[in-house]
Amino acid sequence: MRQMLKHSFEAVSLLTTTNGMLDVTIIPALDQPDWLVPSSLILAVDEYREYASIYEWQQQKIAVFHMLPSHQTPDKIVVLEGNTSAHRIALQTLGEVRQLQARISDVKDVELPEHFIKSNSNIATVSEHVQEEVVLSYLFQTVMIDDTLYLVPDLDKIAHQLVDVDG
Repeated sequence: MRQMLKHSFEAVSLLTTTNGMLDVTIIPALDQPDWLVPSSLILAVDEYREYASIYEWQQQKIAVFHMLPSHQTPDKIVVLEGNTSAHRIALQTLGEVRQLQARISDVKDVELPEHFIKSNSNIATVSEHVQEEVVLSYLFQTVMIDDTLYLVPDLDKIAHQLVDVDG
């Protein structure tokens, strides 16, 4: 059995600031609030209209986390940097990926509303790799900015589960 080398992929350190502002990118999600990821982690946003479990990017095979069920056709794939090249992941989604700059003081921690926490959620089909059934399985924090809910995903957990499954 090979030893898993855990990297230090701490979400707090990824939210880099400039003059009290956060530079984040909004990734559209289905049956859950859109995701916020640090813009500095995004390596590419490519048009991609096939449901895929592996994405080849710059001659590297990258595990894909699906943000929509397999019966829906995605239109984008977002490649995120990992702590190592093996821990890069791609998010497959449908919709506009957009950037947001927000004041730190405008970001409010909130609880995830109950209707997103359901055991028979479509989230179970979102990724064949992450075998947990609810949004809470990869949630780092729920936040509100300008009266809009967003999820800050636990990218560390997702990357490690995808790498463990795909080898």
